[in-house]
Formats: sequence, C-alpha cells, structure tokens
Amino acid sequence: MAKSKMLLVGCSLLVLFSVCFGEGRQEFKGNECQIDRLTALEPTNRIEAEGGVTEFWDSTDPQFRCSGVTVMKRTIQPNGLLLPSFTSAPELVYIERGRGLIGLMIPGCPETFESISQQSWQGEEERGQRSERGMRGSFQDQHQKVRRFRQGDVIALQAGIAHWVYNDGDEPMVDVILVDTSNNLNQLDQDVPRRFYLAGKPQPEQHQGSKGRRGQRENNGNIFSGFETRLLAESFGVSEETARKLQCEEDDRGNIILVHEGLQVIRPPRRVDEREERQSQRGRGSSRGMGNGVEETMCSARIIENLDDPERADIYTPHAGRISTLNNFNLPILQLLRLSAEKGNLYRDAIMAPLYNLNAHDIMYCLQGRARIQIVNDQGNQVFDDEVSQGQLVVVPQNFAVVKQAREEGFEWISFKTSENAMFQTLAGRTSAIRAMPLDVISNIYQIPREQAQQLKYGRPETTLFRSRNPQRQGRALDA
Repeated sequence: MAKSKMLLVGCSLLVLFSVCFGEGRQEFKGNECQIDRLTALEPTNRIEAEGGVTEFWDSTDPQFRCSGVTVMKRTIQPNGLLLPSFTSAPELVYIERGRGLIGLMIPGCPETFESISQQSWQGEEERGQRSERGMRGSFQDQHQKVRRFRQGDVIALQAGIAHWVYNDGDEPMVDVILVDTSNNLNQLDQDVPRRFYLAGKPQPEQHQGSKGRRGQRENNGNIFSGFETRLLAESFGVSEETARKLQCEEDDRGNIILVHEGLQVIRPPRRVDEREERQSQRGRGSSRGMGNGVEETMCSARIIENLDDPERADIYTPHAGRISTLNNFNLPILQLLRLSAEKGNLYRDAIMAPLYNLNAHDIMYCLQGRARIQIVNDQGNQVFDDEVSQGQLVVVPQNFAVVKQAREEGFEWISFKTSENAMFQTLAGRTSAIRAMPLDVISNIYQIPREQAQQLKYGRPETTLFRSRNPQRQGRALDA
C-alpha cells in the first residue's frame, strides 16, 4: 500500500513538472544558443499583394535558431482578405492595430455554427439579407463559426488548421505572428515554416535573408495546383472549367486580395459578440480560468483573448506600469500549442525588475515607445545593451537575465514565450531571489555589512515594476 502511494505521488510530480515546464519542443543539434551578442532585429523581406503587405524576419539568424521560432508581420488593408492557408507548426497572432474576422476550417466540426441567441439577431439582419436572398432564391449558405477580433487580441492557431482573415474595418489591420517551428507538432522543416494555401498563387514566403528558401520555386501555387484538372472536377462534382479556377494559374493578386463589394458571412451583430465576450470574461474571473477539459471541444474552443484592457492586468504598480499574461490557465488551448504571451506597459522612466525566464525563450516585439534593455548570459557577460523602439524585436534566451527601463514616452511590448505556462524569477523586489535569502547569506556572498545587506534585500517594496527614484535623470539610470 505504501509503495502504491509513493508511486502515485511520483507520477503526480512527474505530471506537474511536465505541465509547468513543458515537453513540446524539439531537441536542438549542437549549441544553437551559444550567443555572444544579441541584436535588435527588424524585418529583412517583404511581399506585396493586392490587399496588403507581409514582412518577414530572417529565420536563419542565430537568435531565431536558438529560440526555435520564426516571426512575420502582416498588414491587411480595409476589405482585404487573407487567402485561407495553414502551416505545419502552431502560431500565436497579436493584433497590433485594427479589427476584423477570422474563420477556421476545423476537421470534423459542423458546417454551421448556431447559438441559443441566434433568433435574437436573425430579425436584426433580416433586412440586410433580404435582397441577397432574392438573388439567391431559397438557398442559404452554411459555414463554420466566424470569430471577431480587435486590437489587443491574441489569437491561438493550431498546426494544420486552415484559416482566413478579413479586415472589415476602415483602417489597415496590422498583426504580428510567431510560428513555433521547433514544436513537436511540426514534423517538417525546423528552420523555415511551410505555409500551404488553399487558393491563389502567392509568392514564396522568404524567411531567409534576401534569398528565400534554397531551391524554392518562384512560381508558387496553392495545394490544388498540382492535381490533374479532370480528377479535381470529379472530386468536387463540378466542370473542368470550374476546377481550373481552383488552381488559380492566372491569379496574380498575391496572398491578400481585395473584396470590392464586401464580404457576406453568417455571424451575430458586433454587440452580441461583445456581450458574449464580457460574459465569458466574467466566467473566467470567477473560476480563475481553470477549465476541466469538458466545457471546451475542438469546435467550440476559445482561441482569442484580449490583453489591452487595463483592468485585466495581472501585475500593476501605480506610476510604473502593468503586465497582462496569457497562458494555458486563462486560454486552455495554449496547453496544446505549448505557447504563451505577455503584454507589458512601462510608464515614463519606469523599470521592470531584473529577471530571467525559467522555462521559456522570450521573443519581445516593441509596439510603442522606447526602452533601454540590457541582457546578460550565463557567464555574466553583457550580450545586449541598446535602445529598442517601435517595430524592433529582441530575443531573450531562456535563463538569460534581462532588465528594461522606459524612456520619456514610455514603452509598450508584446512577448511570445515558448511554454504554455511561462514563468519568470525576479532578481530584485519583494518576490525576488535576493529577498528569499537570509541576511547572513547575502552579507557573506557579497562581502557587505548586515546593514547594507538589509537595504539590498528590503530596498524595493514592489514586486516587478519599479518607479524610477531619479526621474530627473530621464531614463539614464541604465547608462551608468
């Protein structure tokens, strides 16, 4: 009986460590993370399409090879439609600006999504659809659920799930996408993600410098392009002329096209979406986001969470800033993706405590403002000391110590982390490693009197975000 209990405890601890520290990433060959110097990265390639632009960071850069990810940035113009596509690796998408719709094509899910409140909005949309029905006769379209997103949303996309995106706003929609190529779900290339399109004739996605993937064809096509036209026609029950349209041989619009007369899809009005989102947030607040694995299925799983709302902040310090975190506890689908995110705002001259990430690489993208950032490796060498501004990206490898201080205009960033439950340890402040040690230990290891050790240990009552004590220096504390 005692042995059985010990075995049960051992198994429970194994599961706990597997959940906390993750086991969903490929093993690297060689010493990918032996990096002597980190740099702030900017996109190296761009592809222009009819309805927008896609920019790529160089995935062969040692910093991306260390973290096992690739990053791209996409701008979709109003009425722009991103052609349906999927990748072999999971993705996290942050909506930097704008709003729109996203549709997922999930295997085995029904072709129509209906909720209890559908009748309440059918009448409201009846007038807008009446003329269209007249043209279509008695036919009514059915499709899988369409989700609405807005600025500040993080969207979780599983590997192999095809999706399309439409900008129904009146301004360009900008998003930043991380693709986790080293995830175990990806069994293809570990350096450059492969994107498969269901339509169009998109240009090759160039993630490597200015040359793109070695040996890649210049005349890319969608997944129907390689099939025989007759076989396609028989598979869909259409004419060969229609089947040739699937192959899009003469389509030169790129991967983002313009919908000139607007997009007609079945969805609830915006205010119904917003009401359901508020109800969902209240439910998560009462349960602390702890799902039981039954209330969500693949077809109904939440894939979107907003990190812009100040009231949602997990860490808040007046006059210093706030941090909102997203992990598998408040968005359960991240358990499958083995990814998480963090949105941070530092006010003028504020400091984020020196810290390190226990179980994840941190891919940090600057949204607004500027900050001075320093990063130190395991040998105590400074591998990064520079100012980061809007549009730049910095990779902080696992366990590398980092400190950041905002400049006069403040600093706002989004971090993608390579664990579904990323954790960090501060090195200063109320919950820091220094605060956890006895005074005598601090006094002896740093060779300082107990009085100085006490000041070192208790000098900062905050936890993570510190207000600058020398605001007149206007952010020059890290220059010293």
